Amino acid sequence: MKPRLLALACVCLGGCGALESGGPSSTQTANLARAQATHEYPSTAPAQSAVGGAAAPDSAIYTFAMAYINWDADTVTADMRALAAHSIGQARAAVQLAAAQTAGDYELRRGGVRNSGRVEAIAPLIGHRNEYAVVTRERTSATDTTAYQGLRPAWHLALATVARLSSGQWVVSGWQPES
Repeated sequence: MKPRLLALACVCLGGCGALESGGPSSTQTANLARAQATHEYPSTAPAQSAVGGAAAPDSAIYTFAMAYINWDADTVTADMRALAAHSIGQARAAVQLAAAQTAGDYELRRGGVRNSGRVEAIAPLIGHRNEYAVVTRERTSATDTTAYQGLRPAWHLALATVARLSSGQWVVSGWQPES
């Protein structure tokens, strides 16, 4: 009886050894250790696509910025949704949030609020690949409220990040208004 148990133990242990060789890779083990320490499991982000794009980073930023700053109460929600389709990453999330917030904004519509402006400068940030400073001059007005009466045009700064799609086209992937 004992030899049979010993043989069974050897088969089981051999089987376990075979399972170990098919176990997690060193990368998976490292990722698991990181997850236990940080409570986050590192993974690659799924590839995102966007409608259109531009041949150059500054063109993508210019087009995005002009659409972002020129709107009126009746079109702002649709404008932000269109920008979401033409961007990726954080920029897409930001304009999707703006679309959701403006969709139910009664005061915006009731006041006939509108924003207009132009892009004054786009410049690469020193030491930051694919990141740009975007300077705009904008004016907010309204047709049915005096809240914006006499308001002068104001300078604004936003930080933009661009990404190159597999098609070779550039799109805005990050948009952070600073003022």
